[in-house]
Amino acid sequence: MKYVFPFIVKFIMITAVLWVVLGLFYNVSFGNILATSLLLSAISYAGDIFLMPKVGNTVASLADFVLIWAVVWLVGNNIFEGPIALGTAAFISAVALTLGEIFFHRYLIDHVLTDEHDQQSKVAHFPSERYQTEFSSEMEETDGHPPNEEK
Repeated sequence: MKYVFPFIVKFIMITAVLWVVLGLFYNVSFGNILATSLLLSAISYAGDIFLMPKVGNTVASLADFVLIWAVVWLVGNNIFEGPIALGTAAFISAVALTLGEIFFHRYLIDHVLTDEHDQQSKVAHFPSERYQTEFSSEMEETDGHPPNEEK
């Protein structure tokens, strides 16, 4: 269930944005929008789960932009009916969805991709960047006498 809810949220987000952009402005049928949304959600969510932890939010968002533009353009080329400005429609869809993806990635990082054991270990231990230094007043010469004592 940990991974199902975010997928459903992503699918609804993609469907809503594509319905507004493609359905209202370019008269694409709702069936074609659902097919595009399902394909795009599956590919993009797999990238979010497996690649985003390795490359970060910014790179993942840029990759999502390219992916969204390419999928909408390729699917539109093959199944959308009627003459539409497909490059413009794909670009507008990619921009709108990328803005949503930025917030979706933050949600994934904070709630889905974190491990409870990792959270507890961060609290129990000091970060590795903290260093502690100790000083001592023990100073002896090599002959066994303290340094300021007369010989």
